[in-house]
Amino acid sequence: MRIITGRFKGRVFYPPPNLPARPTTDFARTAIFNILANITDFEGLHVLDLFAGTGAISIEFISRGAAHVTPVDKDHRCVQFIKQMKRELSITNLDIYKMDAFQFLKGCAEKYDLIFAGPPYALDREIRKIHEFVFRYERLKPGGILIIEHHKSTPMNDLPFLIDQREYGSSVFSFFKNGEHNPNAQV
Repeated sequence: MRIITGRFKGRVFYPPPNLPARPTTDFARTAIFNILANITDFEGLHVLDLFAGTGAISIEFISRGAAHVTPVDKDHRCVQFIKQMKRELSITNLDIYKMDAFQFLKGCAEKYDLIFAGPPYALDREIRKIHEFVFRYERLKPGGILIIEHHKSTPMNDLPFLIDQREYGSSVFSFFKNGEHNPNAQV
């Protein structure tokens, strides 16, 4: 796992081989962050990283100047690895939660500028619940962005607030913006 750019650019971490995570590829991560660079300013962002896995997305946001990042993962090994990276990089603006992402969305009181969700594809149709929970529990600030990484067999283009979709291999990244109208949405 390599940090692409920012203050930790080029740093490499080696996640344990037994992590139950499907890390976003360097190619897809680079593409997603390039898209984000054109629609938002990383400086000062408050970011929620659901199903954080290796923590690559969280650390990339910190490296690029996010004010605060909250990675959430229910697996103890993933959480321990993210904590290890936090220590090694002396990061102070990263609060890690070991819990179910859906329970976190229900219970937290925070609103975020950006939420990234890279759930296991095995969740299949449950993946659409991420969108439902984020908007039902109002976890995005006005104009905030939700990005959900999902398999191309999981449709998302009928959901409200969709502004873009990008496909990389069998992965699709669906971008939603709080307050934006999606003419294809079935409300």
